[in-house]
Amino acid sequence: MQCKCPRCREGAIFTGSAYSFRLQKTNINCPVCNLKFEREPGFFYVAMFVSYAMNVAEIITIGVASYVLGLPLVYENLWYYVGLILFGVLLCSPINYRYSRVILLHYLTPGLHYVPGSGVRN
Repeated sequence: MQCKCPRCREGAIFTGSAYSFRLQKTNINCPVCNLKFEREPGFFYVAMFVSYAMNVAEIITIGVASYVLGLPLVYENLWYYVGLILFGVLLCSPINYRYSRVILLHYLTPGLHYVPGSGVRN
């Protein structure tokens, strides 16, 4: 997924890159087909649930990978696990922000589908 508009698949949903030093911002409308991304007020609050699911998957993956790669699961290593998991979650938070909104727009929004030929610049 390249963070493109779900209708025309050409216009960018976000300004800038995920790891830039500027504040990440979602475009209001698609620059190509003029689709309004925030379908209603508070639409992107639902993306928090998608982001939560992504965080849980990352936490489980990092914990299991740490164990498989040789970090014993004993009480003395508890803070190593906590540190690794926090580092992984913080490292992935810009990606979670972007892709939770992209997943919401592309897969969880009823009535919003790809329309071939809608990518004609306005």
